[in-house]
Amino acid sequence: MRTTVVFDLGGVLISWNPRNLYRKLFPGDDAAMEQFLGTICTQDWNERQDAGRSFAEAEAELIALHPSKAELIRAFGSRFDEMIPGALDDVVAILAELKQRRVPLFALSNWSAETFPPQRRRFPFLGWFEGIVVSGEEGVIKPDQRIFERLVQRYRVRPETAVFIDDNPGNAEASARLGFHGIHFTSATALRTELASLGLLPSAGHAAAS
Repeated sequence: MRTTVVFDLGGVLISWNPRNLYRKLFPGDDAAMEQFLGTICTQDWNERQDAGRSFAEAEAELIALHPSKAELIRAFGSRFDEMIPGALDDVVAILAELKQRRVPLFALSNWSAETFPPQRRRFPFLGWFEGIVVSGEEGVIKPDQRIFERLVQRYRVRPETAVFIDDNPGNAEASARLGFHGIHFTSATALRTELASLGLLPSAGHAAAS
């Protein structure tokens, strides 16, 4: 029986995309923006901050290689909040229902230790979790099983009774190898249906009847 739910944050509860910022910095030139994000401030580069590297070190490394792009490179960290338009409200509604049903809630997110703290202030629902594990504070990122083990050990989460939700299918699969019921998040509707099938939320028919 599954009784505990663990959420990823970015892409599940919080909308995040660097293009939300860089479209402002490359006005009307999406091709140049994609070139920059694909070759300079890449996903792999950003993941190293998620794994604990400081933005100061990351910026210095890139600026040495691309000095003409210094301002654009520094914007990634200094204007990070502009990459986040807001919460995914339909998923926050699911989180609220789980909270109301007193389901134990945790979060496990690949996120820089420098850019995550402002989100705690921005999104009150982050205070609903009994514990949050942030990769940048741990020095290890999903899908490495060590970060799941830290969640398990720190908060005494039992994988065999827990659900883990992530928009990255590889992370959901990694959690399943440790005993979690891994859910690849694709939509709030699909998530609600699966949580209902596990008995964590009422089924649509039951909700309608009530």
